[in-house]
Amino acid sequence: MPPSADLIVENASILTMDPDTPRAEAIAIKGGDIIAIADRASVLDYKGPGTRVIDAGGGSVLPGFIEAHMHLFGGAAELDNLHLAGVHGFDALRDAIRPFASARPNARLLLGAGVDYSILSSDEPVTRHHLDRIIPDRPFAMSASDHHTMWANTKALEQAGILHGRQLGPGNEIVMGADGLAAGELREGEAFGPILEHFGQNRTRLGLTGGEPEPYPSGEELASDRDLMHRGLQWCAQHGITSIQNMDGNLYQLELLAGLEEEGRLLCRTKIPFHFKNFMALDILEKASRMAAAYKSEWLSSGMVKVFYDGVLDSWTAVMVDDYADRPGWRGEPLFTPEHFAQVAVEADRRGLQIAVHSIGDGAVRAVLDGYQAAQKANGKRDSRHRVEHIEVTTPSDVPRFAELGVIASMQPPHPPGAMNFPLEPTLSRIGREKWPLSYAWRALKNAGARVVFASDWPVSPVDPILGIQAAVMRKPWAEGLPDQSFSLHESIAGYTVEGAYAEFMERRKGRLKPGYMADLVVLSADIEATAPEALHTVRPVTTICGGKITYQA
Repeated sequence: MPPSADLIVENASILTMDPDTPRAEAIAIKGGDIIAIADRASVLDYKGPGTRVIDAGGGSVLPGFIEAHMHLFGGAAELDNLHLAGVHGFDALRDAIRPFASARPNARLLLGAGVDYSILSSDEPVTRHHLDRIIPDRPFAMSASDHHTMWANTKALEQAGILHGRQLGPGNEIVMGADGLAAGELREGEAFGPILEHFGQNRTRLGLTGGEPEPYPSGEELASDRDLMHRGLQWCAQHGITSIQNMDGNLYQLELLAGLEEEGRLLCRTKIPFHFKNFMALDILEKASRMAAAYKSEWLSSGMVKVFYDGVLDSWTAVMVDDYADRPGWRGEPLFTPEHFAQVAVEADRRGLQIAVHSIGDGAVRAVLDGYQAAQKANGKRDSRHRVEHIEVTTPSDVPRFAELGVIASMQPPHPPGAMNFPLEPTLSRIGREKWPLSYAWRALKNAGARVVFASDWPVSPVDPILGIQAAVMRKPWAEGLPDQSFSLHESIAGYTVEGAYAEFMERRKGRLKPGYMADLVVLSADIEATAPEALHTVRPVTTICGGKITYQA
């Protein structure tokens, strides 16, 4: 007699992502792993008196989605912010902010998120004066959807002590007005960090600054932060996500998640990196090694070093090989020199750590690939699976280097302008037509042999992998004659499953549905393969299962 399963999902259109057995009708789970996946009759042999059976109603069952680049703690905190995506024009901005403020009379700082750079118009930048006309008497700040720029009113700038500007590190800027005071636009984390710090909004951001909370949070704050993290995990589970590769991190986040695991509330497998900043000495990487040694289970792990090499295109802080098309003489300012980054890469690689670097401009992408090449030369070639995050612009000579160096291209289908919720401008003008063919070049990189992994970068874009899959399938070139960078449905699903597992060295345990693999899967409301590309967003997760436990049910 076969063993009795804990859980069976039947009447399903299962897409296993396993080339040996691509399709099945039912799946049996025991002890957190898959024990059988086959036709319905064979799998029902595993049904015992205590087996729970889920009828998928003919809907697709896929491996649980692996979100390969996101910000869990910050995304969770932002669920309560004022969401300004799609808001355009001064009147619409005012009509969004005022009721939000009225409903929160006791908030020390009012925060908006998801702002388009062209929220007022394509040629009128937001200033503190605009925001003062809407809300003069309470501190208010709002961040761009990419989280690299913030705009604040006078009250917020004043109380945070930056109305008169401040000396900052390279690549960060408090934009100053003609009156000698801050104009309201704050470019990059060092510029807007003082606002979040002053108003006690900083613990969720410490994973981006490489810091730990000081003083250590009280018991009440700790419990509150754990609940916040749990809310983020619930939001992920609701979207069919079973694994998270977080892209900011510190020891504190690992401790919060370990606390949730003890309480039985860790709903997704989570990987947390150590965040290395340009002001740190190389020996701090010992902390990354300690985090890797302490956290290495299938539920909670570390072992990655995250670095920012540049900023973003829309604020001219991404680092380019050539001048910006709309700003002659300017190529962006790197957060590291190429030599400094190479030293970091060599040392992290020597320690056996994986490296993931935010690199948006083609100049940043090249410098990071050079650093990985230097690490290979210094330490010898190994299966390191270092990553380049975003790659919004690259060059013909750098495309083949990904495969040559064994480097993962970590990309986000919602990010190309026009693909989902980002407008075409100002990004297309910043890049310039000459560089459009190799902008957000998923297909070019894949065709050149690179492993391409997909994600949302939540809260930069909605966390929903199905929206990302739709964006990847539906992507259209910006002009005639440009290469088609879109992915097929199967390639897009693989970007959120198979490739995500490979990116964290777990391809023998997850990313596919087969016996002996983790029971991480998502049951969808319809057959995703039978759904028209433009209707993919209507397909919803109805049940998410992680490690054999139901983590979400519609």
